[in-house]
Amino acid sequence: MRRLNVVRKCRYSVVYLIFDTEGNLGKVDYISDYEYDLFIRPDTYNPRYRVWFNFTVHNVREEQRVIFNIVNFSKTKSLYRDGMSPVVKSTSRPQWERIPSKNVFYYKCPNHQKSYVLSFAFAFDREEDTYQPSMSRFTHSSRTATLTPIQGSNITWLSRTNVDWTSTKESSSVIACNSEELMFSPLHHLTTWSQQRQHFVWCSLQHVCTQESPQHHSSARVCWISY
Repeated sequence: MRRLNVVRKCRYSVVYLIFDTEGNLGKVDYISDYEYDLFIRPDTYNPRYRVWFNFTVHNVREEQRVIFNIVNFSKTKSLYRDGMSPVVKSTSRPQWERIPSKNVFYYKCPNHQKSYVLSFAFAFDREEDTYQPSMSRFTHSSRTATLTPIQGSNITWLSRTNVDWTSTKESSSVIACNSEELMFSPLHHLTTWSQQRQHFVWCSLQHVCTQESPQHHSSARVCWISY
C-alpha cells in the first residue's frame, strides 16, 4: 500500500483526507475540504486506457460530505451516464454497497479541457473507519478466493478449467457442470448461465439468468460461469 501526497490548491484547510492506494490511484489534487480531484494511473501494459479505479481514504470527519472527481478517464461513453454507480465498503461494513445513482455524474468538464469526468458525492459517517470506493465489487483475487474452495470440494459434477491468461499472467477460468451427473443433484431443475465481461466499464455487474426447465426438455442441465 502506498500513501499519496495531496497536492493542495487552496490556502487553508481545517482537515483533509488521507488517501492510500491498493489499486490505481496516482495523484490527488485538493480543491477544498469538500472536493478532491483524483487522477488514476493507466491500465497495465496499456498506457492509453484509464477505465477503472480503486483506492482507500481515511482521516475523515463524521458527517463530512465530499465530492470526488475522477478527472482523467479515457472513455467518452460509459454506463455511468445511464445509471451505473460506484461501490464502497469500509472497515466496519466490509460488504460492498452501491452509491445511489442520483449522487453520480459523468460529464464533460470545462475545468479539465472538456474531458469526461466522473463525480460522485459521498457522506462519511464514522471517523474511525477507512473507506474504499471502487468501480466494481468484483476483482480477480476475490473470484479466485470464491472458486478455489469449490474446486477443492467433493462436488463430482463440477470442474474448473483454465482457458487463457491475462496480460499480468493471471488465470482466466471456466467452471463447467457435467450434465449427466447434475440431473441427479438437487439442482437438476435449474439451468444457470453467468458471465462477467472483463472490461468493467461495459458491464456493471454479473448477469445471472436462472429459470425452471420445462419437463419436456432433454435431461441435459449445463452451468457455465466464466470470468
